[in-house]
Amino acid sequence: MKLFRRRPSLPRASRPPLAAEERVVAWCQVAESPEDVVVATNHGIWLPSAVERLGWHEIHKAAWSGRELRITPAEVAVERDGYAVLVDGPAASFLLLEPGELPDQVRARVTRSVAYTAHHALPEGAVRVVGRRVSGRNGLSWAVRYDSGTPVESGEVVEATDELVGAARSATETVD
Repeated sequence: MKLFRRRPSLPRASRPPLAAEERVVAWCQVAESPEDVVVATNHGIWLPSAVERLGWHEIHKAAWSGRELRITPAEVAVERDGYAVLVDGPAASFLLLEPGELPDQVRARVTRSVAYTAHHALPEGAVRVVGRRVSGRNGLSWAVRYDSGTPVESGEVVEATDELVGAARSATETVD
């Protein structure tokens, strides 16, 4: 009698082009197209038909409904000195019939990538400042996400944001 069923290995034909130190931690076939797979690695997630991995630090939201995995990547709207201004990229959803460890790995790794987060009121609107760990790199990657309606190009808002990011960086320098 077997107590544990071993999950089959990721088929070689479905294996994405992994980096030298990258390893698969979980994977699952996509219900709509069983030849497609979602592959989680120690560095990020490979989505079906992707030509490159989406790093854990590049995922703004990941949601699991019990059957569907929904990934919302963060896209860089503007690069500023020492940080990026992010917006939501197009969300991608995948129906996973036998998800195994994939949803847990995605949740844990996206959460673990966040080293610092704080929401601040601005002269007009508000901003979230985030410092995230990037696999294979020392230090944090800094970004901000403005609340809806915040005038992101206003000189006063940019100046206040620069100060908030600077303060967050200083506060975490010994923690990096």
